[in-house]
Amino acid sequence: MSSTEDGRIRSLRPAKPHVNPSKAHGSTIDSERRPGGIVERALTVFLAGAECPFTCSFCDLWRWTVDGPTPPGALPAQLRQVLDNLEDLDNLDRLKLYNASNFFDPRAVPPEDLPALADLASPFVGVTVESHANMVGPPVLAFSACIPGRLEVAIGLETIHPVAAAHLNKRMDLPRFDAAADFLGTHEMDLRVFVLVGAPYVAPEESVEWTVRTAEYAARRGAAAIALIPVRGGNGELERLAGQGHFAPPPLRQLEDSLDRCVGLGPAAVAADLWDVDRLPACAKCGPHRVERLRRMNLTGRSEPPVSCGACD
Repeated sequence: MSSTEDGRIRSLRPAKPHVNPSKAHGSTIDSERRPGGIVERALTVFLAGAECPFTCSFCDLWRWTVDGPTPPGALPAQLRQVLDNLEDLDNLDRLKLYNASNFFDPRAVPPEDLPALADLASPFVGVTVESHANMVGPPVLAFSACIPGRLEVAIGLETIHPVAAAHLNKRMDLPRFDAAADFLGTHEMDLRVFVLVGAPYVAPEESVEWTVRTAEYAARRGAAAIALIPVRGGNGELERLAGQGHFAPPPLRQLEDSLDRCVGLGPAAVAADLWDVDRLPACAKCGPHRVERLRRMNLTGRSEPPVSCGACD
């Protein structure tokens, strides 16, 4: 893909809301399953920083980024404010720092801020950050050496469907993903993988199959955790692709079927991403019950009897 493609995708975006670099977008505390059935209490902090340089066709994270580079000192201040307002820090196991970009991009995370971020992360036994596979290298080792806990890097594999992958504008191929996975494994760091449900250029009737194949690929390459993420419209490009018949918003049942088929996928802990799950097309009668079923399966890793519904079955 080219800078021309980047410009076209960006030109279709709606207006971006103002983002304050002095304050994190928010935080959540959740229980999440890890390999071996261990359940951790995880704090996720959504940091406000610079936009990712990769203009993926499906991405909506750009709306949560600041204009220009992240100001030095902003991210430690954001994280410190969140941690200072917590009452149960001692009962948390994992810290997830999601900055809607790449943690190892110096434009998004100033290198001079890494020691302060590492110090703030020191109480946690596990620390998760997100990064494009192209940016996994020596800076990852340097940050890992600064934290007492074990580092996990979350990478978007998205899909191994050959046509869809070629149209994501992600600038990543499978050998590059494999190299990043090998690097993390060799240096005793964990790999978390993001997999799309309903990727553009995948026919809806084939979507679950390709989601499962992609999750299996990630598991074979040592992923400790795999998140199945429904593609959500709203960035302009997906609406353009929908108009051409190349994208259809995945319904809740598609996410549910994907998780059902990924239960017990080796040692990897596979979970359905339920962020904004209410936006997914679903039956009004049984949708809430299906979401609660997914929440339980995310935590237990065990299959459950399907939800029956006279309205949509």
